[in-house]
Amino acid sequence: MNIRIEWEYKAKNGAQTVFTSEQLPAAQVLMIVEDLMLTGRAKNIVLTDAYDSTWTVKELKKYVKEIASEPQNITIYFDGGFHKSARQAGLGYVVYFEQNEKQYRIRKNAFVDGLLSNNEAEYAALHLSISELEELGVHHSTVYFKGDSQVVIQQMAGDWPVYEKELAEWASKIDARLAKLNITPIYEHVSRKQNEEADRLATQALNGIEIDGKKELS
Repeated sequence: MNIRIEWEYKAKNGAQTVFTSEQLPAAQVLMIVEDLMLTGRAKNIVLTDAYDSTWTVKELKKYVKEIASEPQNITIYFDGGFHKSARQAGLGYVVYFEQNEKQYRIRKNAFVDGLLSNNEAEYAALHLSISELEELGVHHSTVYFKGDSQVVIQQMAGDWPVYEKELAEWASKIDARLAKLNITPIYEHVSRKQNEEADRLATQALNGIEIDGKKELS
């Protein structure tokens, strides 16, 4: 969960102003707030989450303690490959996350029949990656989704309209699953090179090579 900090600051000469931070991870917010309080010049500190709910420092400390063993700082790279003539697709995704102060990477892919386009394969890969979040027990979190399909990223971010019926159905299913988990998605378009891990997994799926692995990163 990300939190925004707002506080009033009073300088030694009496001048006052209000500062607002960007959305930051809850644990980081606690460290900043504790430091602000030590200055003695920060007043009326307000902590607000992505749903505009406010938190006290005590509540946030309790929350951070409770989620210490849960996956955090999650980023997903996804990609879909498509053979038009055979109407076969390969889906791939990579999940990076932290848990119990350790970093992990999960790599998985899947072969799928019957899709209509490369864009639908990209949507299917994004949808499949959410299954991993469910297995990891992720909830009430911000998750970064990165892909090289500008169509999918811009449509899911709400910047482009979705005209194709099959794509609109995928988008609706994705939104519903994320809402059920109380996950706030942040969509980011990346280059094909930046997405090469997921791209490789999608290609391997089309070639009949199944990948399903988890690794602790140094």
